[in-house]
Amino acid sequence: MSGWLLYLPSFFMVEFLFYFLSALILGSALMVVLNRNPVNAVMFLLVVMGGAAGLFFLLGAYFLGVLQILVYAGAVVVLFLFIIMLIAPQTKLKPSPGKTTFAASAAAFALLAAGALALAGAGSTGVTLGEAAPVGHLSKEYGYYLFSVYLLPFLVAGFLLLIAMVGVILISKRFPREEQA
Repeated sequence: MSGWLLYLPSFFMVEFLFYFLSALILGSALMVVLNRNPVNAVMFLLVVMGGAAGLFFLLGAYFLGVLQILVYAGAVVVLFLFIIMLIAPQTKLKPSPGKTTFAASAAAFALLAAGALALAGAGSTGVTLGEAAPVGHLSKEYGYYLFSVYLLPFLVAGFLLLIAMVGVILISKRFPREEQA
């Protein structure tokens, strides 16, 4: 009776893995945002990065999948985890969200909903998977596109990571309290 699994088409497994990894990424990303413990949030971020690497592997972009694991999951997330553990977050000093936070959240949700509706309203582009241009899998092509076409987003991402690390260092730095007379 268990032999019927052998006769399922191979695309079933690919679709199952895609939906499984997508649900894992969405659930873990939601837990990153909603989790109050920063160490647990970073661990969920690690799951998100691993799931994204899995999606790269499903697409056949093995080089990008390995880079995703090595650079983001292996370096950046671990660095964030060490920084968070070094600053020893105090759970007592968590402020409650104010009106500005709720207004910003509502505006972000409205933008997200408008983008989703615009994307759904755009419909199909008419390009099927058979007609789409193949994605190159060579490191030389990745390097060319990374440092020519996508140089600005690459540099912006690098500067954002640098700013985030400087911000964490400034937040974790302890300033001496001034004594009031």
